[in-house]
Amino acid sequence: MRALPAALVVACLALPSLAHAASLRCDNKLVSEGASQSEAVAKCGEPVSKQTRSERTSNKSRQGTRNRGQYGESSTQVTTSSSVEEWTYNFGPNRLMQIAIFRDGQLVDVRSAGYGY
Repeated sequence: MRALPAALVVACLALPSLAHAASLRCDNKLVSEGASQSEAVAKCGEPVSKQTRSERTSNKSRQGTRNRGQYGESSTQVTTSSSVEEWTYNFGPNRLMQIAIFRDGQLVDVRSAGYGY
């Protein structure tokens, strides 16, 4: 059996960190991607701030059609609206603040901000 090069071993060890799953850690509790806002409040308490916005997205859907022996293509545009909330948690001056992003009431992402105060 051949020895693996050190770079390959390091790359394999780094692979699990490449998969990004949103999670918010509050003391010894974890709020994972897909959790509701009420779960976040139950585990982490109220955030220091909340920002709300509405986002609209449009998608075109193409469908093949057949009309009297001729083939064509039609498209339909579907516009949806969703509510996005960004909650900021401040865990003090020794930890980074966390911004929990909820789309339609479910946790979809967590980002780090500067150190708390």
